[in-house]
Amino acid sequence: MLSFDNSFVRELPADPDATNRRRQVHNACYSYVAPTPVTAPRLIAYSREVADLCDLEVDDVGMHELAEVFAGNKAWPGMDAYAACYGGHQFGAWAGQLGDGRAIGLGEVVNRRGERWELQLKGAGPTPYSRTADGRAVLRSSIREFLCSEAMHHLGVPTTRALSLVTTGEQVVRDMFYDGNARSEPGAVVCRVSPSFIRFGNFEIFAARDELDVLKTLADYTIRVHFPELGDPCPDVYLRWLAEISRRTAIMIAHWMRVGFVHGVMNTDNMSVLGLTIDYGPYGWLDNYDAGWTPNTTDASGRRYRFGHQPNIAMWNLVRFANAIYPLIGETEPIESALKAYPQTFERAYREMMANKLGLGSFRHDEDDALIADLFAVLQATETDMTIFYRRLANIEPAEIAAQTDDQRIAPLLDAYYSPAELDEEVKKRIGGWLCSYAARLMTDDLAMTERRAKMNRANPKYVLRNYLAQLAIDKAETGEPTMVDELLEVMRRPYDEQPEHERYAEKRPDWARTRPGCSALSCSS
Repeated sequence: MLSFDNSFVRELPADPDATNRRRQVHNACYSYVAPTPVTAPRLIAYSREVADLCDLEVDDVGMHELAEVFAGNKAWPGMDAYAACYGGHQFGAWAGQLGDGRAIGLGEVVNRRGERWELQLKGAGPTPYSRTADGRAVLRSSIREFLCSEAMHHLGVPTTRALSLVTTGEQVVRDMFYDGNARSEPGAVVCRVSPSFIRFGNFEIFAARDELDVLKTLADYTIRVHFPELGDPCPDVYLRWLAEISRRTAIMIAHWMRVGFVHGVMNTDNMSVLGLTIDYGPYGWLDNYDAGWTPNTTDASGRRYRFGHQPNIAMWNLVRFANAIYPLIGETEPIESALKAYPQTFERAYREMMANKLGLGSFRHDEDDALIADLFAVLQATETDMTIFYRRLANIEPAEIAAQTDDQRIAPLLDAYYSPAELDEEVKKRIGGWLCSYAARLMTDDLAMTERRAKMNRANPKYVLRNYLAQLAIDKAETGEPTMVDELLEVMRRPYDEQPEHERYAEKRPDWARTRPGCSALSCSS
């Protein structure tokens, strides 16, 4: 059985009202609330790697028992269920109390290595923070979260994890695009796993309400449990903590940009203080490279959370977090200094990331900034699959480029273009010209081609969880055939390997997926 040590509920103030009714919760970090049982739970997928993290012996427990526990029907000894209180800025505006409206923590497992892993059920029923919602989640969004959590981990992106995916045997009514077309969908519960689910918004709510004793208690707990290397909490340590959160956030965002991930809803309540990708809602993967693309229909007009704007939004969110913990420090200048860790770290991480993607020995600021700017212009000159382009770029022979025609230069990249037969001469000239500059730059490095190719293939995945692939898995699962979920999970375990038996999962987005809901457009509804 799992070993629980539930520090969050043990050390932080609880809501004294034990009734599960929707309300504003003051001076408390959480409310005790039990999951709402479901009628017919069925385990349809689980991550063996995450089970190992938790020291969970799946074969000993059995599938039926796992389904009962991770649907919320049964509690194991040591579990202590609760929902957390937090607020947040949504689309740039303060939204007040938000909280875990459909996520219920089960407790914190401490494994044999001394690692702490919090288990949380998403879609487990209403909580005091549910507002007018039902606290449930549908199968389509649950599959997307389960698969993406694990895919991101195997890509090397800092992320929360997913242990299990359980269908409930019940229907949930959702209006996917808030357009009056509500329908019943199969319900599901995901068990999410993370060292902690504490967010920027957990601190914002107490600062906004001037509940400063609770703010300090939460900050001190977070540092003591999750950042012990920083020392005992005090104003100087709060500053080091802010700088460390800024650094971790910068590294996370650089990874998003590396693999073409668009979070879609970077509200402050969706930002982890641990620098982990959290809350997989209307996310998406770039198919054709477009820095202005967002998968979130709610954000379609303003495009606040578009791909190319994510680094700026992360900084904006960090400033909101810094404002929240200002009462613990009381001085503006050192806070501003601590926040500089974000741009400094992001610039270094981003340049290193681009050097790896392009197979450069090292980044040279004086020439490589222009090379990369020209590359992005070329990627948007015609509809170009980002993932395939970078992967095929590793096959370029730099010594041969100068003597080739534009058609010959582009030939290794043709699979990356959505309409290769329609490439006009002007676009070919632009691509060919950039390839000449790129090849000349490569020739100034001393990397052998095999070394360069290996470096690029470690940075540029062949397989990402393209939206249309997730939708195909959803379509099958909704008809009672969930096998593609496991198949995609297996492919995404090795995203940098060739996997010739799974070549179809590395193909460009098909034409039918351009405008289909779930492939090109998603919403916050789930």
